[in-house]
Amino acid sequence: MTRQFKLSRTFRSIKPHSTPNPNPNSKIELVNVSETAIESSIKNPSWCVYLIASTNPPFKTYVGVSTDFSRRLKQHNGELKGGAKASRAGRPWICACLVQGFKSQSEACEFESKWKIISRKLPRKQKSEDKEGLEDKGRLLLLQHRHAAMEKLKQSFDCDHLEVDWQLNPSL
Repeated sequence: MTRQFKLSRTFRSIKPHSTPNPNPNSKIELVNVSETAIESSIKNPSWCVYLIASTNPPFKTYVGVSTDFSRRLKQHNGELKGGAKASRAGRPWICACLVQGFKSQSEACEFESKWKIISRKLPRKQKSEDKEGLEDKGRLLLLQHRHAAMEKLKQSFDCDHLEVDWQLNPSL
């Protein structure tokens, strides 16, 4: 099957592409297992879902997905280009939780999305009226809220193959 494109007068240097007609009688090449493993690691990098926490008031958290968490954290903190717009106001950020071992990008994105949805739907505990240590209690309540959402998510999502590493302890 050959595709032909009509060239405009503006872009005369563009040449039409042609794709060869697939031959149903062509032989399938067998590939060495080690080459397949290398190709799959390039095509399917190790995905992780992360929870970062702001260190300046007002205390916030952010859930994201990445193949390179250290690079992504630098982006969120403004050290590299590309951080999410939603995370600019909470700088600097620190890692609160890292979830690794996803089989694919779609599985990691599904986990991230469900964690966010459950967090939004879950009722929050009220901050105490005690002014002393209010900031620390607010941080703790928010981490406990995200942790509770994670626990609820584990009931509906297969997490047996995942490694959940809480960097900030939500149970203090």
